[in-house]
Amino acid sequence: MANRIKEKYLARKKYFDYPMLFLVIFLILFGMVMIFSTSSYKSTITYGNPYHWLIRQAAAVVIGAVFMIAFCKIDYRVFKHLFFARGCYGLSIALLVIVLAIGAAKKGSVRWISIGGFQFQPSEFAKILLVMYLAYTLSRNAGKMRSFWDTLKVLLKCVPVIGLVAYQNLSTALVICAITGVMVFVVSPKTKELIGVALGMVGVLVAYLAFSSSYRNERLQIWLHPESHEKGLQTMQALYAIGSGGIFGKGLGQSMQKMGFVPESHNDMIFSIICEELGLFGAICLILVFMALIWRMLLIAMNAEDLFGSLIAIGFMTHIAVQVFINIAVVTNTIPPTGIPLPFISYGGSSILAIMAEMGIVLSISKRIRL
Repeated sequence: MANRIKEKYLARKKYFDYPMLFLVIFLILFGMVMIFSTSSYKSTITYGNPYHWLIRQAAAVVIGAVFMIAFCKIDYRVFKHLFFARGCYGLSIALLVIVLAIGAAKKGSVRWISIGGFQFQPSEFAKILLVMYLAYTLSRNAGKMRSFWDTLKVLLKCVPVIGLVAYQNLSTALVICAITGVMVFVVSPKTKELIGVALGMVGVLVAYLAFSSSYRNERLQIWLHPESHEKGLQTMQALYAIGSGGIFGKGLGQSMQKMGFVPESHNDMIFSIICEELGLFGAICLILVFMALIWRMLLIAMNAEDLFGSLIAIGFMTHIAVQVFINIAVVTNTIPPTGIPLPFISYGGSSILAIMAEMGIVLSISKRIRL
């Protein structure tokens, strides 16, 4: 009798992934500490205030916390409607078209929309919108995707979004391609064909980098010969920072390379300063924290109440995993240089807002898991 009552209680008991929430909070706080450490010198020189970039990031984190709590409170199943899915698809295209029409230029690229002095990067939010659209489409048509053509039709619907992003930001388009590919791969039975398409796309990308515009070909040359290329300074300085950190680092705030030697030290190249200040030990610990977060998201995806929630968790998990891999690979010169921020850690309001919103949705999915 007691066992039966216990079983009924456990069957009704709701779950909440507190380990994931702890990991998210830790990464956000650690990111703010590292942003202050890496930006304080340059911020003092440029603005006469060591807290300039820290304050801006803190403001974005506060807004992101509101988004994360709101999405966590909302039952994710309210998004499981055709109207919402089509709205996500249409809104993502509309935002990306607006960028091309009236976007604000920054560092030679038009990737931002400026409203009343506030700038945001629509491509970051396009990732969320596309994941929600794909989750609905794939969950509704999972049983119908029997042929490769059925799978290809879903992929082709994503081409306009990927194309608009790639026009100005190839690296972000690659992340979106990875998210799309993994989500479709999970549902489609045509795994061999999808692997073939993925390998073909990698070959096309390599050829494109090698033989397309001089700008992208130059990046390939920087990757191959950073020590001799005239624009290989950033890569070499990042490698110097990693090497000089040793096993346990120079100590928090003691980096020399952040003092103007490593460009974007508080942004895309922040991992090199982490290695310099906290050493190999600190870098490995950070990677393990990311791996733990990805594992928690995978567990939520595996135990989600429905396929819709599972696909959302998989999409956002892929987003985090791919960006972490690309950022660290670029900093260590494992792949050609490209501009991808390190999730939770790199400076960037749009990035942290989008990621915290994603984490709120995943936590909402975890709340529907029954023990």
